[in-house]
Amino acid sequence: METSLLMHLLQFSDSAFPVGTFSFSNGLETASYLGIVHDASTLEQYTRSVARQGAYSDGVAALLAYRAAKDGDYDALSKVDRQIMLFKMNDEARLMLSRMGKKLAALGVHLFNNNEIFARWIADINAGDTPGSYPVAQGIAFALAGLSEEELFASHQYGVINMVLSAALRCVRVSHYDTQRILFELSSEVPSYYEKARTMSFEDMNSFVPQMDIFASMHEKGTMRMFMN
Repeated sequence: METSLLMHLLQFSDSAFPVGTFSFSNGLETASYLGIVHDASTLEQYTRSVARQGAYSDGVAALLAYRAAKDGDYDALSKVDRQIMLFKMNDEARLMLSRMGKKLAALGVHLFNNNEIFARWIADINAGDTPGSYPVAQGIAFALAGLSEEELFASHQYGVINMVLSAALRCVRVSHYDTQRILFELSSEVPSYYEKARTMSFEDMNSFVPQMDIFASMHEKGTMRMFMN
């Protein structure tokens, strides 16, 4: 791997990458408040569920968007964008994807010198013609940067897992040692997720973790507000 590509991969996967991941917890705030996630063991179980859900929904969308961007097929990109947002059952999930997606799209315009795809996509987002989801933005960015599908999927999974674990340090009784061990353990499961996700289409996507949608609905009406979801 060329050093510059490795640097791009690290940049796009960095928790400090300015797309707003720190604002979201993927439902962990409610799970913690209810006492369902209360220690390292329950946090690992919860994070694994989030990672698996993300792999077979947002992860698939990111891969399909990546291929569309590589082919220069803007209509296919728009279809992926609409489909993944329709796939989300709760408002907070849609809020998370659209806010992070728009931030990455705006950033992508600057990183890739006003690239035609990103420029057209951010214009359509601002006009309300497309939702502007984060997985699609990731797919475009990785395709333009010359990174591979595998690297895109690894970065996506790292982001999903790290989002939950970073939030956990603020609302669950765990330490950095706990969260880093969980990240290390769950990373070994990502290749098997990729082998399945890379062959999946819209019709194959699945995301059956109903507890997370219940947590989101409770959070929408709750008084807690450390995170946006």
